[in-house]
Amino acid sequence: MESFALLIAATLNAGTVLAIAALGLLINERSGIVNLGAEGMMLVAAVAGFATAVHTGSDLLAFAAGAGAGALLAALFGALVIWLNTNQYASGLALSLFGAGFSAFVGIRYTQEKLSARPHFEIPFLADIPLLGPALFRHHPMVYLAIALTAGLAWFLYRSRAGLVLRAVGESPESAHALGYPVRRIRLAAVAVGGALCGLAGAYLSVVYTPLWVEGMVAGKGWIALALTTFATWRPARVLLGAYLFGGVTMLQFHLQGQGVDIPSQWLTMLPYLATIVVLVLISRNPTWIRVNMPASLGKPFFPGS
Repeated sequence: MESFALLIAATLNAGTVLAIAALGLLINERSGIVNLGAEGMMLVAAVAGFATAVHTGSDLLAFAAGAGAGALLAALFGALVIWLNTNQYASGLALSLFGAGFSAFVGIRYTQEKLSARPHFEIPFLADIPLLGPALFRHHPMVYLAIALTAGLAWFLYRSRAGLVLRAVGESPESAHALGYPVRRIRLAAVAVGGALCGLAGAYLSVVYTPLWVEGMVAGKGWIALALTTFATWRPARVLLGAYLFGGVTMLQFHLQGQGVDIPSQWLTMLPYLATIVVLVLISRNPTWIRVNMPASLGKPFFPGS
C-alpha cells in the first residue's frame, strides 16, 4: 500500500507538467490557433527558469522567467500566424526546432550546475493521514495550482462573458469580427497566455520536478500535451484526467522496475508514447465526434474584411 501511495504521488507530479502545458494549448486552440511549438517553448522556459533559479535562488522568479520566456516566444509565433498569415503548422514546427537548438546552446554552461536544497511541502494535519497523506498532501504548490487552473479555466470558458467571446472567436471569427470584437488581438492574447502556461510547465520541470538542466529534457512532453487537447476533446477537466493518465503510465515503468519486473527498459520507456498513439488512433475512429467538439475555425487563417 505504501508503494501504491508513492505511485499516486509520482503520478500527480508527472501529470502536473503535462496538465499545465496542455491547458495552455487548449486556450490557444479554443481561439482557433494551433501551436505545434510547445516542445520548443517548454525547453527555452526550462533553461530560463533553471538559470534564474541558479543565479537568484528564488523559485518564484524562476517560474516568472519561464512563463515570460514562453509568452514571448508564443507572442512572436502569434505575430507571424495572426498578422502575417504564415502557415500555423509550419511556424509551430519551426518554433519547436528553434527552441530545441536555442535551449541547447544557452544551456551549455548550466549542465553542471546544481540548485540549492529543494524545500519540502506538506499540508498540515492532512499530510499525516496514513496512505492518503503521502499520496495527496505532500506536493509542491504547483501541483495544486494545476488543479485550480483547470477549475478556473472551465469556469472562464463556460461561465464568463470573456470565455464566451474566446470560444466565439474559435468557432466563427467572421461573426465575432462582424459584432465588433478585435479577433486578432483576442487570438494574440490567447496565444501569449497559452505560451506562458507552457513556459510555466517547462520551468516546473527543470526547477522542481527534476531539478536540473539537461539538453532535450522535455523529452516529448510538449507533443504529448498537444495530443492531450484532442484526447480531452478541448475540455479542461478531461485535460487534467488525461494528464494524470499519461503521468501514471510514465511512472509505471519505474514502479515496475522497483518491483523487480523483468521487462526491458526500452519497452518501459516507450509506454507513454505508445499510449499516446493508441489513444489518438482510438479517437480517430470516430471523426464525427472530433468534428462536433473541435473549434470550427481551428488552424484556419482569418483575414479581416475578406
